[in-house]
Amino acid sequence: MRIGELSKRTGVSPRSLRYYEEQGLLTSSRSDTGQRHYQAAAVQRVSLIRQLFDAGMSSRVIATVLPCVDIPGDLGVAEKTYTAMMRERDRIDADIAHLIETRNALDVLIRANSRHRAELSTGAEPVAQQT
Repeated sequence: MRIGELSKRTGVSPRSLRYYEEQGLLTSSRSDTGQRHYQAAAVQRVSLIRQLFDAGMSSRVIATVLPCVDIPGDLGVAEKTYTAMMRERDRIDADIAHLIETRNALDVLIRANSRHRAELSTGAEPVAQQT
């Protein structure tokens, strides 16, 4: 199938499909006129690539994970893929921890602002900050 059909069947833009090829995530053959042609299995592969992107993986990490799909019986590949996925999970955990810290800092500011707004609405004198 040509790139337009693959795009329609997967909901992924032709530009993204070309990017996937540039990154080595997807392959195609070329016609004599230079048009890309994909095997029917490309639909499933693009779906997997999208799932991996949606999980927060970069194209570099996805490139390390996909060989597990391409060579499912190779223990070395499976181990390398497992290591890459665990590294990504650890990265996501660190991102979550950072976001929680950021949210907590924002909560402190929100509480301070709420107190300030309450003071302003009652006409009370603002409480001076102690340093």
